[in-house]
Amino acid sequence: MITAGKIRHYGVSVEKVEEALKAIEYPGVVSVQMIYNIFRQRPASLFMHEAKKRGVGVIVRVPLASGLLSGKMTNATTFAADDHRLFNRNGEAFDKGETFAGVPFDVALEAVERLRPLVPQGVTMAQFALRWILMESGVTTVIPGAKNPQQAKANSDSSDLAPISDESMQAVRDLYESKISSHVHHQW
Repeated sequence: MITAGKIRHYGVSVEKVEEALKAIEYPGVVSVQMIYNIFRQRPASLFMHEAKKRGVGVIVRVPLASGLLSGKMTNATTFAADDHRLFNRNGEAFDKGETFAGVPFDVALEAVERLRPLVPQGVTMAQFALRWILMESGVTTVIPGAKNPQQAKANSDSSDLAPISDESMQAVRDLYESKISSHVHHQW
């Protein structure tokens, strides 16, 4: 299509870091959409640097790990029959990494509880999770979902929050390494 003059630039959406790295080798790719969040930190280890170096935009999807990083879910949370958070936890319908970022629900709930003390007063867990993503200089934009205008506004306000402290950033990395990485790092 590029050689035919029909398109000049394009973006891709990928599941795996390796796919993203391969995609940015193509000269027409100007953006990559992928999962990146507190529970899926692998893209920061190489891909974000390479994308930034090549001037490729990074669009982050599933930033709240299917709502887990909103801090509103518990073991008692139920989901409708047509909600992927009920029927795709192990990849029954599509890539399981799209549901809760691939982290087992009970493990993620425990990790969220360990994140709570890091969230500054007056900031929601969702805002903290979004601000954490924006701390990565390789990220161009984040596309969180919202159920109402208030959530959309709160999500947007996360970009105006003060930077997360180095201590809290390290605590998030430590939590990822100790509780989450073994479930997701090697897969995506």
